[in-house]
Amino acid sequence: MKSYINLATDLTEGILTVTINRENKLNALNRETMFELKEIFQYVQDNSKEIQGVILTGAGEKAFVAGADISAFTAINEMRARRLAEEGQEIFQSIENSHTPVVAIINGFALGGGCELAMAAHIRIAVEGAKFGQPEVNLGLIPGYGGTQRLTQLIGKGKAFEYLMSADMISAGQALDWGLVNYVEADKQTAHTKAVEILSKIMKKAPIAIGLVIDAVNAHFKNGINGYQTEADGFAACFNTQDFKEGVSAFLEKRPANFKGK
Repeated sequence: MKSYINLATDLTEGILTVTINRENKLNALNRETMFELKEIFQYVQDNSKEIQGVILTGAGEKAFVAGADISAFTAINEMRARRLAEEGQEIFQSIENSHTPVVAIINGFALGGGCELAMAAHIRIAVEGAKFGQPEVNLGLIPGYGGTQRLTQLIGKGKAFEYLMSADMISAGQALDWGLVNYVEADKQTAHTKAVEILSKIMKKAPIAIGLVIDAVNAHFKNGINGYQTEADGFAACFNTQDFKEGVSAFLEKRPANFKGK
């Protein structure tokens, strides 16, 4: 695996930890960091046998990602802004649609693009003291990397309207109550332990089936896509896999299944 300027990576026992590594900038997402994220998740997709789970977090204790690099916005016109949003949405969709499960550990601030990045993960674990916010209206903007859509999916329309229009920050506990995160842990280490525990459990299951679960759940939120049909197609596709045969055999023989992802 190559080295990155703004990302730190560690691959241990099939779990790749990706750390946004701009601590002195509170891990803000500049253009280079965004394209490094695009590249690393393409690498994950291309190496699914080696990488079976991803943990996404931020360097240090102050921030997961404290938003986009606002200084870069000053010279952008409307046409370039649209392209910037479309590029960001494409990158975050590659995370959301990844067949490799992604767990975000939110340590500290997750604001603007940082909150949007966390929401692109499949599962979110917050550290106590973490703060979430979509403060774009304070700058005369709205979220551009999918925040209006994923936030509404996760917490509901009414709460999303309030959160997006007030630009208020919410605590880790409130995020848990609203369904924005799955768990709150005492510190970054215990959050990492929890993430490894979750991914290790998932990694024992059939990889093809896990990917099809992700497709089916995501289909519910895609315009023009029949989620029920996506589910039926995925269900049927499983019957053509060796993993299905192994899973049924293991069940009947009362033994643990040994899935190969085939």
